[in-house]
Amino acid sequence: MKQNPLLLSRPDVSIKKAWQQLSDNGFRVLFIVDDQNRLMGCVTDGDVRRWVLQDHSLAESIDRIMVTDPIVAFTSDDRETIQKKLLDHRIECIPVINQNKQIQKVIFWADLFKNGESVSIETIDVPVVIMAGGRGERLAPFTKILPKPLIPIGEKPVIEVIMDKFHRFGVVDFHLTVNYKANMIRAYFQDTEHNFNIHYYEETYPSGTVGSLSLLRDKIHSTFIMSNADIIVDADYADIIKFHRKNKNKITLVCSMKHFPIPYGVVQITNGGELKGIQEKPEFDHLVLTGVYVMEPELIHAVPTGQFFHMTHLLENLRREGAKIGVYPVAEKMWMDVGEMKAYEETLKRFDQSRYF
Repeated sequence: MKQNPLLLSRPDVSIKKAWQQLSDNGFRVLFIVDDQNRLMGCVTDGDVRRWVLQDHSLAESIDRIMVTDPIVAFTSDDRETIQKKLLDHRIECIPVINQNKQIQKVIFWADLFKNGESVSIETIDVPVVIMAGGRGERLAPFTKILPKPLIPIGEKPVIEVIMDKFHRFGVVDFHLTVNYKANMIRAYFQDTEHNFNIHYYEETYPSGTVGSLSLLRDKIHSTFIMSNADIIVDADYADIIKFHRKNKNKITLVCSMKHFPIPYGVVQITNGGELKGIQEKPEFDHLVLTGVYVMEPELIHAVPTGQFFHMTHLLENLRREGAKIGVYPVAEKMWMDVGEMKAYEETLKRFDQSRYF
């Protein structure tokens, strides 16, 4: 059976480091073991997310949030028993422990269901709006030739990678707002086989990060997802929709934890110029917008027509009105950006190494 050292962690590892490891291992679960390789518990991506939403520190150790009674198999279990556990709990892998609770191996779904049953993905029946009208000036000179949504990632343009990601969760209805080199985007999809519906709405002028949403008035009547055309978020969109609806949000912002190191000593002053202290090369973690949002249909009418309008304008208006705005955090490595050249180059490297993309 396959082994993956990234599935194992010690209990004193920080939650921040564990979250990175969860992204790296591709299965979004960590099995916590002691120095004798005895199973102590497990931590999932959802456990970390709930911790972040409570505004707790990522510097705390992972044992603060681990589940102490994870699903396990035993060395005495036969194949059929382990298959049943995987099926009953719809999990991708399971640790096999001996009588001393030491992990002997980890069995993966693909090891036991090579030609049959697959791990089910919960589908979502929501439309997706993709803002595909930008000029992509930060990606010049590429965007002098191609519109930003057609910049290649692997063997496909980024917009198709984005759509495939949503289609994996059952999305079949896409609404594209277009402007710059719009005919090239239409021509690409006319010559490409795909299993979803595409509707186009053309801006006549640049209208900001959310202004073109006004073109969809009376076109969408249910909860929908809006995404920029230059980002890929590897997230469980079914879980995001559940989170949005459970919390009765008007809008849910999908945000990534972003690490910001400052390569200088930061000076703190007081009394009009007196040195208070120096913090050597500090590092900070902040939640930042990824460019993916879950929205209620009435928000389309909150976007004015014929005006330049950013998402920040919409959020400011909603906050003044007291509307409920939710935040759904994802790990930094679950967000890929192609909006500017350095980020695009990094995305190409990560794309080649990624299990999901």
